Amino acid sequence: MARKKKLKKGAKRLIRVIILIAFAFILAEVIEYYYESTKTYVPYEEYKEDYYYAYDFGFIDQKSNTDYNNNGNDDYEDILIGLKNFAKRNPKYVSKYYDNGYPPENEGVCTDTIVEAIDNAGYNLKDLINKDIKNNKKEYSIEIIDGNIDYRRVNAQRIFFEKYVKQYSTNYEDIIEFNPGDILVFEDDEHIAMVSDKRNAKGIPYLIQNRDETQEEKEEDRLEISDMKISYHFRFNYNEKLEKLINKK
Repeated sequence: MARKKKLKKGAKRLIRVIILIAFAFILAEVIEYYYESTKTYVPYEEYKEDYYYAYDFGFIDQKSNTDYNNNGNDDYEDILIGLKNFAKRNPKYVSKYYDNGYPPENEGVCTDTIVEAIDNAGYNLKDLINKDIKNNKKEYSIEIIDGNIDYRRVNAQRIFFEKYVKQYSTNYEDIIEFNPGDILVFEDDEHIAMVSDKRNAKGIPYLIQNRDETQEEKEEDRLEISDMKISYHFRFNYNEKLEKLINKK
């Protein structure tokens, strides 16, 4: 009799355990159903990154053989860092004359993007352009030299780069020809911008630029949809001609 009672008690305990497990399972299902029914889903396209890099298309960005400011970064890397800092700061588009030549950090035009990026590699683009203008006034078609503004003109920067650095393809579909920090001049000196390290799904690079007052962000996927055509494509590289100008008094 005692053995039968023990068996009955054991069976009852087992039944209670099974009931508790079943209840816990049902409760978990109810909670999960409630959570799923009230959950808001964000489509994948809305939160995934919508940009790519050169390696996503089977190649890598070029490196410079020069570290002009001896900081451990090659020139192209430093130029890109300066460019990214400009984009992050997001200065307003303000076109005006400044007595010392440089706009404040929260203002500027398209050419100031180029100056800031290249200066971050240790160069002084203002001094270099102004020096070349002083020695070659006719080439720049400038009657009265003004070092505070001349270097900030698109045509002056274009003439300078055309003289001193390499040119590349103006066809943005030649994606391997475009490197972060490259300089693009549009519509025969209408506008100037620089190439980002980001690319769209076709491999076409983003632009970092200060184009007008309506711009919300400085880094944009606009090269493919821009109504302006690329007239010139430069890459700022240290070379013998540039070295002579730097050392020229």
